[in-house]
Amino acid sequence: MAKPPNSIGRSMPRSNEGMRLIFSAVVGVMLGYLFGISFPTVNITKLHFPSSIISYIEDRNSGITTQTLLNHAWASANNRKKNNSESNSDEIPKIYVPTNPKGAERLPPGIVVSETDLYPRRLWGDPSEDLTSEPRYLVTFTVGIGQKANIDAAVKKFSDKFTIMLFHYDGRTTEWDEFEWSKRAIHVSVMKQTKWWYAKRFLHPDVVARYDYIFIWDEDLGVEHFNAEKYIELVRKHGLEISQPGLQPDKGLTWQMTKRRGDQEVHKVTEERPGWCTDPHLPPCAAFVEIMATVFSRNAWRCVWHMIQNDLVHGWGLDFALRKCVEPAHEKIGVVDAQWIVHQAVPSLGNQGKSDNGRAPWEGVRARCRKEWGIFQTRLADAEKAYYLERGITPPNSTVV
Repeated sequence: MAKPPNSIGRSMPRSNEGMRLIFSAVVGVMLGYLFGISFPTVNITKLHFPSSIISYIEDRNSGITTQTLLNHAWASANNRKKNNSESNSDEIPKIYVPTNPKGAERLPPGIVVSETDLYPRRLWGDPSEDLTSEPRYLVTFTVGIGQKANIDAAVKKFSDKFTIMLFHYDGRTTEWDEFEWSKRAIHVSVMKQTKWWYAKRFLHPDVVARYDYIFIWDEDLGVEHFNAEKYIELVRKHGLEISQPGLQPDKGLTWQMTKRRGDQEVHKVTEERPGWCTDPHLPPCAAFVEIMATVFSRNAWRCVWHMIQNDLVHGWGLDFALRKCVEPAHEKIGVVDAQWIVHQAVPSLGNQGKSDNGRAPWEGVRARCRKEWGIFQTRLADAEKAYYLERGITPPNSTVV
């Protein structure tokens, strides 16, 4: 009978091989530990791989080896550590520019664009070639379709140096496309809103900053005797920051200050009924224009825009307060007599009101106007009083007319 194989003799080589593997592993761990602590600390999140390495990652057929990749990473880490130690800083400081516009402090100033414009641009081509002209003036009309012919006549008094903007209170915009100029105009449509509601929301000073002058006009103005560019020449000549064309004196109700005088280019003061003007330099005898056809310089509008109240949409009382925005107001607010208009007094927006208790729609609108005037006067007086009291100054009796 054959003898069983010697199992002890066959297991000895396997045992020796296992011991060698364990010993090698232990030695490898120890050497790895000693090797690792001898290197400077490297934060793997701060390793910046060169573009050549990124290309390798994207190209699996590249001949660059893993060792080459690690060598690049190691060199990059060492260079960063050397630069940081020289500057005594572990991180690049974050951007914070307190003089930037509010909310944009974390942006580098070179990328901040704090103002915009109303110039339409193309959807194609080089952006630098979009604008064939850059109008210097803006004219806005708040309109309904019933005054289409009148607005057509008015717009034709403004050259291509003007951006034309229509605010549609009746929601009807497509009917205006019959006019060639309408295709270039900017149309904004919100039902049953006034021009001061539109102005507050769409004519922010940073939006209209490219314009030297902003015309904010009603729709019922006759312009047969008006030329827009000659008007601007006179405004510049006489240093007017807030102005309006003279009104034909025998058409409708108007203040003495805003009536056209036929013997001069511009006037800035007038005489009113006895007792109406406690100071000859205050409204309605000076520093005063109405709000139907007002023209603002860029700087004056920046101030006036902030004074317009969100909820007081008719603007009544604003004309008496415009003087707060220029100094001296009795010299920088005036009426241009040489370029004059006719107020046709068409109550088209008034008819957008609501009948209530048997009253016509315009009656409710007019009642709201009067109420807003009182609210505005109170707010302005309270704001001025609070300003003086916060500074320990006794408020004057009133600076509000």
